[in-house]
Amino acid sequence: MELTDYRDKINEIDEQMIRLFERRMEVAAEIALYKKERGLPVLDAARERQKLADVSDKLPEDLQDYGVSLYSLLMDLSKTYQHSRIGGGSAVTGEIGRALDNTPRLFPEKAAVACQGVEGAYSQIAAQRLFRHPNILYFSNFEAVFSAIEKGLCRYGVLPVENSTAGTVNRAYDLMMKHDFRIVRSVRVKVDHNLLAKPGTKLEDVREIYSHEQAISQCSEFLGSLSGVKVIPCENTAEAAKMVAESDRSDIAALSSRACMDLYGLISLGQNVQNNANNYTRFICISRDLEIYPGADRTSLMMVLPHTPGSLYKVLSRFYALDINLNKLESRPLPDRNFEFLFYFDLEGSVYSPRFIQLMGDMDSICERFVYLGSYSEIV
Repeated sequence: MELTDYRDKINEIDEQMIRLFERRMEVAAEIALYKKERGLPVLDAARERQKLADVSDKLPEDLQDYGVSLYSLLMDLSKTYQHSRIGGGSAVTGEIGRALDNTPRLFPEKAAVACQGVEGAYSQIAAQRLFRHPNILYFSNFEAVFSAIEKGLCRYGVLPVENSTAGTVNRAYDLMMKHDFRIVRSVRVKVDHNLLAKPGTKLEDVREIYSHEQAISQCSEFLGSLSGVKVIPCENTAEAAKMVAESDRSDIAALSSRACMDLYGLISLGQNVQNNANNYTRFICISRDLEIYPGADRTSLMMVLPHTPGSLYKVLSRFYALDINLNKLESRPLPDRNFEFLFYFDLEGSVYSPRFIQLMGDMDSICERFVYLGSYSEIV
């Protein structure tokens, strides 16, 4: 036989499988309507376990694992299709629908905005790119930013969540979950770190350098080239510059922005000292209420998945089946569980897409915990 003959056989089998798949989904829809009329849940875990065991028993040993994987995916798709046919949505899809109806058509130009740090911080730069006329209030830490919004002092907050070289700012995500906040917009800010000191200070005079821990990480090569210098983390790069300016010492310096050099009357002992010249930080604009503005094409999610084989695959297969692209996938260990993880996802796709709404409606059924952080657009 030739290869084309084998392919013809495959095509013939596929034609039968396609017709059987269509028939199976039609019956699944009928079952969904039956369950809806009688108030029964779509998921019958015992039935699924029995079905997978039956599939395994009917296959030769070398095909059992493949067969179980195929039918696990098939049953997941069946549940998704059933949910779509009986409607009703989920709490998340209802929340999204209300936000789309109630959010103003234009993102506000003016607002009271909470930022961590002091004047000259990169969060200030981010806020000024997000809003035309922001009224910025500064707070000492991330927790205080959330508190300011909860107390009504500010409508929005601006926080860093990711750096192109240093990675994710996990504390920001942790607080998003703790306070049940939403992301309404994001922006990427170019980060150029400079070594700033008081006028008259020379590089060889410096004995201590202050900055935020991420800035220290981003400038590790430059800092490693210095000898006899102690590097000390602090809350913010702008706070480091302010501290140097207000100190009576001439042997300390700060890793901070060029804007802080002019703002605090400092001089630069080294320009653009970060390891990577292409260094960006993503900042998010957060709100207590869900707001979805026109043009939202990015969505952030967090989820805890069952500690079972294939649980992440089931989520990723949903993205693939619905043609939804991933911009970010990252995991973090759960501190109170052994070898279990929390996953961060950033998705690309319009919030108005029926496929997106279908995906959001499916997530609760396959996640142990599912958190919708918001849909928004990003300024680059």
